Amino acid sequence: MNAEEITKIKKTKQGLIAALIAYVCYGLLPIYIKSVDAVPSIEVLAHRIIWSVPFGLLIVLGRKQIPEIKAAFTDIRIMGLLFITALLIGMNWYIYIYSVQTNQVLQASLGYYINPLFYVLVGVIFLKEKLRVLQAVAISIAAIGVLILTMSTGQFPWIAITLAASFTVYGVIRKNVAVGAMPGLFIETLIICPLALAYFYHITQGGFAIFANNDSSMIGLLLLAGPITVIPLLLFAVAARKLRLTTIGMMQFLSPTMQFIIALFYGEILSVPSMICFSCIWLAISIFIYDAVTKKDINSY
Repeated sequence: MNAEEITKIKKTKQGLIAALIAYVCYGLLPIYIKSVDAVPSIEVLAHRIIWSVPFGLLIVLGRKQIPEIKAAFTDIRIMGLLFITALLIGMNWYIYIYSVQTNQVLQASLGYYINPLFYVLVGVIFLKEKLRVLQAVAISIAAIGVLILTMSTGQFPWIAITLAASFTVYGVIRKNVAVGAMPGLFIETLIICPLALAYFYHITQGGFAIFANNDSSMIGLLLLAGPITVIPLLLFAVAARKLRLTTIGMMQFLSPTMQFIIALFYGEILSVPSMICFSCIWLAISIFIYDAVTKKDINSY
């Protein structure tokens, strides 16, 4: 085994470890949100945004990415797109926090299961990509599952669909913005930080903020919102540079699977319609992965 092969193996191992930690962090996120569920969802969101800014700044300083941030600020197109993605990620974060605090983690996990299928739909509808047969089968099965759930319960799974749709649109736009993952997130949180600060000032003045109640343990947990948000993204960025897209694509299902298990642990009821829906989604995802790994153009990425 030559030096190049050893380096490649080492790089792959580093990527796998980084991706595994990142997805486990995302998978365990409901536990953190449950630990602060005495705090209103919108306030948790405000803390997540506010504390991501200083922690994110430390990361970009350590990685010497300030020039990339400065360059983004001088480009009107990039800043316009990042303004849109900032609003999308803020909405996505809020809905996810809300879903956990209202005991709807199963819906949230459903949303992230179907997220890859939404990417395919965007490619077909907006980018005029051709839909392969197995992709069409996977999307059809997933749609049947959601339809069964909706008709059986009389309630459209808006949390799952909104999480999947917002994150898909976010991902598509960010893919076309010439800014790295960490600098991009820093700018996004910087854009929406004034709104979070304004809200935080309002509730502090009214004496409603947790910080105003001198609950040191809760304050400590809320301060963790920054690193809990930034660190997984940083690890994902590292993994994305070291692994094939197919590897990352298959590993991403670890997070919603963990969230599914956590939802059951917290006592959420998996009804028969929900079980049928999840079974359809799991079958669709299996077909989707099989189709992806058997295509030479993707395997050789």
